Amino acid sequence: MTLSIGISASRTRTLTDEAVRLFAQASGDTNSLHLDEAYAAQTPFGRRIAHGLLTVSVISAILGNDLPGPGTIYLGQEVKFKAPVFVGDTITATVELIKYREDKRIATFRTTAVNADGVLVLEGEAVVIAPEPA
Repeated sequence: MTLSIGISASRTRTLTDEAVRLFAQASGDTNSLHLDEAYAAQTPFGRRIAHGLLTVSVISAILGNDLPGPGTIYLGQEVKFKAPVFVGDTITATVELIKYREDKRIATFRTTAVNADGVLVLEGEAVVIAPEPA
């Protein structure tokens, strides 16, 4: 795949109760805000929210599978959480190439995610080493 500035890819995923519980188990983050409806109801959110890094993982899926794709090596990710993602929300994450150093294959992507209502829930930048062209 030829990388050019402005190229982008997106994925849409619903962050189900099952996904949140599996992520809690895998990560060890069993914060009641993610798992306990009664507890979460007493917080400013009023209900359970998905783990922030579960939302970020959709970006990882794009980078590793779609753009640049298999063989991509993650170097870093900056992220700002802009709005909560509630359990059951459907989000669409997008990566857009904004810088590319071809000699080192270092690619910088603008990363965003929006919920089904179009509300920006996260933004940031990811830096990766792109796989060698086939």
